[in-house]
Amino acid sequence: MSVVVVGAGLAGVACARAVAAAGIPVRVVDRAATVGGRMASSPHDGRPVDMGAAYFTVRDPEFAEVVAEWRSAGLARPWTAELAVLEHGDRSRAPGPMRWAAPAGLRSLVAALAEGLDVELRREVGRVEAGPRVDGEPADVVVLAMPDPQAARVLDPGLPEVALLADRPWRPTVTVAAGYPARAWPELAAAFVNDHPVLTLVADDGARRGDDVPVLVSHTTAEVARRFDADPAAAVPMVVEAVRELLDLTDDPVWTDAHRWRFAAPEHARAEPFHLGENGIALAGDGWGSSRIETAWRSGHLLGREIARRHTR
Repeated sequence: MSVVVVGAGLAGVACARAVAAAGIPVRVVDRAATVGGRMASSPHDGRPVDMGAAYFTVRDPEFAEVVAEWRSAGLARPWTAELAVLEHGDRSRAPGPMRWAAPAGLRSLVAALAEGLDVELRREVGRVEAGPRVDGEPADVVVLAMPDPQAARVLDPGLPEVALLADRPWRPTVTVAAGYPARAWPELAAAFVNDHPVLTLVADDGARRGDDVPVLVSHTTAEVARRFDADPAAAVPMVVEAVRELLDLTDDPVWTDAHRWRFAAPEHARAEPFHLGENGIALAGDGWGSSRIETAWRSGHLLGREIARRHTR
């Protein structure tokens, strides 16, 4: 019995962790140089900056147990239960569930979960075929833990899973981080930006990290991301100017960084938490449910348990 998980984001690693807990051999492969997927963190001036997901929330009791372990290890911290809403020059409040952050960056949470697993990085998978087979290598179960469009490109066109992934549009975004000489903006943890031509979210990374370093991280609209798809760095001046106007800033940033996410989030949620076919091919990720970090963990975890249940009975 062997399981191959393609994708070392949170869903893939959570799936592998559940499979390994049942004593089943499992290997995780990813084309990236690090685990984490869209829970990405980039180093700037000796500290991490979250360039993908902005925060996470906790509803599921089992996920809460994982978060409690992260918190006790100093990896996760409660951040804020209230975000600002900026719209047409007005500011209001959006109370809600506690948003959690990670002092060492959200990627560190995936890295902690991946400890002890067999993870092969810088390995790009070209094709998953019936059998199932991964680039010609047989496995009992192959899990694709990634956005639908990426999974569709990897799957053999004749597989039934391709139809499950068709007509599933995903929204892109460009994330722009900017470091400033001083904190000179109104106090805010983060702000949803509504009906804006450029921005959807601005987060105070120093508040999020808990070190008060003057760094803002902004996420663009899908329209802006599509416009700058070929060169996301070219979006930086537009984003910096939009943030300047939004927060009434006078200083220019001393450094900037940009990252394009072609498949940041699905347009529509699914009811099912994962797919596991009788042919041994499985699909998981935040596209299976509402697009949240918690959804990704739950999708992978539940899939891993179901794989273990089917193959240990």
